[in-house]
Amino acid sequence: MTDISPAALRGAVDLSTLRNRPTTPPAGAPAPAAGVADVVVDATDETFGQILEVSRTVPVVVDLWAEWCGPCKQLSPIIEKVTRELGGKVLLAKVDVDANPQLAQSFRAQSIPMVVALIAGQPVPMFTGAVPEQQVREVFAQLLQLAAQNGVTGSLDVGEAPATEEAAEEPPLPPLHAEAFAAIELGDYAAAIVAYEKALAENPRDEDAIAGLGQVRLLDRVQKLDLQDARAAAAAGPLDVQAQFDVADLDLAGGHVDDAFGRLLDLFAQLPSDQRTPVRERLIELFGLIGAADPRVIAARNRLSSLLF
Repeated sequence: MTDISPAALRGAVDLSTLRNRPTTPPAGAPAPAAGVADVVVDATDETFGQILEVSRTVPVVVDLWAEWCGPCKQLSPIIEKVTRELGGKVLLAKVDVDANPQLAQSFRAQSIPMVVALIAGQPVPMFTGAVPEQQVREVFAQLLQLAAQNGVTGSLDVGEAPATEEAAEEPPLPPLHAEAFAAIELGDYAAAIVAYEKALAENPRDEDAIAGLGQVRLLDRVQKLDLQDARAAAAAGPLDVQAQFDVADLDLAGGHVDDAFGRLLDLFAQLPSDQRTPVRERLIELFGLIGAADPRVIAARNRLSSLLF
């Protein structure tokens, strides 16, 4: 769990291209109320400047996610639940890293889910990866304390929640999928892999299990990697298959899907034909993780076919 302290308010994240830095309100000044339609909003490269302004009134929690990210689908509802319970003391800004590359780059999102807070325009790291609900609550409590220390003690004048909010409740997960998510929550990726493999043994066409297995295998691989070391090894060994796999995994986990596919396809093209099979198999695994209908997968699959024949 992240330990949020005043020292966290240092510029580890570069948001200078997204706005003119807001001014922190004077110490002792009354905290204003800001009007918003909801305490959970979708943020984009174009609208993020407004989000930064809100962070002068209340802390803003930024949830960086992607549709293909399994742990994101488990963590995001927890963050939204805790945000709503706080009744306007926090704004949650959800950022799809695939649709908003400038924000992903500004937050240096090497892997997702990644959650960062903003207090008066200043970034505060919270956590990366799926974490249990209790830890989410503890980090939010620390965030509110830090915000108060920096004079950010306002509240949001929230409009009515969408009428369909309760009706949109998700159906319960199948038992083995729930088992996998519980293991991910504990950081036990090996157990999550076993659960998804059992689900596929029961139903080899279970697309959610296929995608989930690919995602958790990716998480298991990248947690052991150091970005700088991996990139140095890949640069030193352009035909080193494992070194190229490592950087492709890190790129994919950070939302840089085209970079990951391009690296592996370039490697495939350069290798002798009798050494290509592991690269083709890894590409197919990653295609399944992102989804067959994704335009990036279609383009990469077409290039792979042209290299094969």
